[in-house]
Amino acid sequence: MNLISKILLPGNILSDNDSSSKKRVFERVGLLFENNQQIARSTVFDSLFAREKLGSTGLGQGVAIPHGRIAKLREATAAFVKTSHPIPFDAPDGQPVNMIFVLLVPERATDLHLQILGELAQMFSDPQFRDQLNACHDPVAIHQLFYHWNTTT
Repeated sequence: MNLISKILLPGNILSDNDSSSKKRVFERVGLLFENNQQIARSTVFDSLFAREKLGSTGLGQGVAIPHGRIAKLREATAAFVKTSHPIPFDAPDGQPVNMIFVLLVPERATDLHLQILGELAQMFSDPQFRDQLNACHDPVAIHQLFYHWNTTT
């Protein structure tokens, strides 16, 4: 089992939604976290945008990993959004993204936060994993791809 499978709930996966901008994605995941984890949507939105102001969280290859710190959050939590159309995200390769992994961590998170980001970077640097995610449209199947991904592959 990897770190991501512990923090990404099946109900926190949105596939093929109508988001056409970074702002809209952040609004959608804010609502998702509010409904599923009782984290105020405005808190999520503000945290993600504050981090984006420091520099884009777009990785390239169609992937972004926006992340934010949330006061009073006890454990890291995540959401994954796969948009039906790529959106601008200021990624280093200049390409828009359609796979967005949103990570929320406690305000004082340190080592675990970095470990999770490191694992995500490994996952998304794997072309086969990205291809599998792109080919998949079912949230349950997407969750299984994350669950079964292994850092030893």
